Amino acid sequence: MLLPRKPLCVSAMLLLSGLAAVLVLRHGQAPSAERASRRQQQQPRQQRRESAHLRRACDAVAGGEKAFVWGSPLRTSLAASPACPDYAAGSHYLTGPLSAEEAAFPLAYVITLHKEFGTFERVFRAIYAPQNVFCVHVDEKAPASYKQDVEKLLQCFPNAFLVSRAEPVIYAGVSRLQADLNCLKDLLAHEVEWKYALNMCGQDFPLKTNREIVRHLKGFKGKNITPGVLPPPHITARTKYVYKEYMSKQGSYMKRTSTPKSPAPHNLTIYFGSAYVALTRPFVEFLFGDKRARDLLEWSKDTYSPDEHFWVTLNRIPGVPGSMPNASWEGDLRAVKWSSDEKNHGGCHGHYVRDICIYGTGDLKWLLNSKSLFANKFELGTYPPTMECLELTLRERALNQSEVPVEPNWYFQ
Repeated sequence: MLLPRKPLCVSAMLLLSGLAAVLVLRHGQAPSAERASRRQQQQPRQQRRESAHLRRACDAVAGGEKAFVWGSPLRTSLAASPACPDYAAGSHYLTGPLSAEEAAFPLAYVITLHKEFGTFERVFRAIYAPQNVFCVHVDEKAPASYKQDVEKLLQCFPNAFLVSRAEPVIYAGVSRLQADLNCLKDLLAHEVEWKYALNMCGQDFPLKTNREIVRHLKGFKGKNITPGVLPPPHITARTKYVYKEYMSKQGSYMKRTSTPKSPAPHNLTIYFGSAYVALTRPFVEFLFGDKRARDLLEWSKDTYSPDEHFWVTLNRIPGVPGSMPNASWEGDLRAVKWSSDEKNHGGCHGHYVRDICIYGTGDLKWLLNSKSLFANKFELGTYPPTMECLELTLRERALNQSEVPVEPNWYFQ
């Protein structure tokens, strides 16, 4: 965010561990040599000051004022922690359910990754709850060092694991859908009797607390949430022609051929919708046990972006567990700023990648006002304050909602 070119009083706190620092530029806040000296003398309280300083910066940004946050005050300690308990405590993970309601309504998460480990670690901490269960799919093509980092993190949590079979994911190919299905199959075999499964990528971030997500899902009374409609004209070619996967050192992609596709199996009506969904456990069981679902998956293998028609098509079939035959785009699962929709969202304050906004600090107010459960996309290394402020806000709200005694290390002190 550009700042006015006029004299500003600068309050700066340099963090003594790592390279992180926070600079908050506000009118009328002069630095104090006495306070700076006191900070150096009171190292045990340093982290509390960091979060308090970040809170002031976040309040300024959310209120439309000018603020600049540098570094990661809410940084994690995976590399510096000698053991998992030290990491969980030092990084302020929640280690117990915050209410009986949440404990009785466990969720399953499918998380697909291929890059941005630092971003994923923050996402995982933000959605983590010990009563939930997490399956993580790392692209088979990802570097070995990346896979090792993810595995090291997941080993610290008994309710989180790597998928049993990883796919080499091709953008818009069936491998992306298969990655989700592989995790869903593993989750069905897990001992946690989860109520809903939600899929997400490593650059999503929650906008609601676990309790708020649970209550949102309970409001659908056992129905699946698969936003979508009949395909508009510019989408129909995705399932009208055969597509082929191509992989090379330069990248992987789907290419359309001139070969027409056969009709969909079982005379199914093909819908178009979101790749990100919330599925009930009975529906996930249906995916693997019903011939219509298996045949649709087989038919979809040479289509374009089948994860954008597979879920919604099956959920529109009357009689399928949790189906919503007459649904549309409802569900409020994802907040996304598309470049083609700036007149409605006011523009991207970060930058666009494939027409989707990578959120900048200036998008924070819009995100905080969103009704959606999650938002896409984020990059911690590019715009740290956006994720920092969201995570701080969510943690404060979650602890304020807690119906159990709050452990001291659950606070970002």
